[in-house]
Amino acid sequence: MARGKIQIKRIENTTNRQVTYSKRRNGLFKKANELTVLCDAKVSIIMFSSTGKLHEYISPSTSTKHFFDQYQMTLGVDLWNSHYENMQENLKKLKEVNKNLRKEIRQRMGDCLIDLNMEDLKLLEEEMDKAAKIVRERKYKVITNQIDTQRKKFNNEKEVHNRLLRDLDARAEDPRFALIENGGEYESVIGFSNLGPRMFALSLQPSHPSGHSGPTSDLTTYPLLF
Repeated sequence: MARGKIQIKRIENTTNRQVTYSKRRNGLFKKANELTVLCDAKVSIIMFSSTGKLHEYISPSTSTKHFFDQYQMTLGVDLWNSHYENMQENLKKLKEVNKNLRKEIRQRMGDCLIDLNMEDLKLLEEEMDKAAKIVRERKYKVITNQIDTQRKKFNNEKEVHNRLLRDLDARAEDPRFALIENGGEYESVIGFSNLGPRMFALSLQPSHPSGHSGPTSDLTTYPLLF
């Protein structure tokens, strides 16, 4: 039975379209390779799928660059000339933008003002006032954050200090602890200069009676800050 003629039109189903593209692309590349081998021809094929993916074939005896160089020499055309001109034009525009930006920076530093009229000077002043306002707001924000951080540190340290004082007060009320005053087993207490912290020694009395009545040899010292 003879096969019916296939109508050439766009395949609407995406999956079928991709499968057909893959099969026919491979067949085309196979034919190009056969043409290269059988006829010693230089063949180049460049394809882009509907998704923008590049597929290409180039004869092993050449390269894409050499192929297009030969194409330009044969036809006497320059494929890259227009592209180069566009690049030069784009570069010129970028240089002009860079020049204007540098000039604006110098004007904000107080230079290059001689060419500005009254309207330009007023506009520049307004822009600098806005910029200064933003900088001040950011500065105050940073200062506020630093103050909040230091306040939190201070409160934490104060809480630790108060907790230590409460612990020391609890120890002082415990009958197992006694304060060694001047003239006791220690002749003096360790202290610091005026208004500075002072350290006193606390002796820890054993909770069970010892077998002898002599002085206690073990002494645990705790700092008391006043």
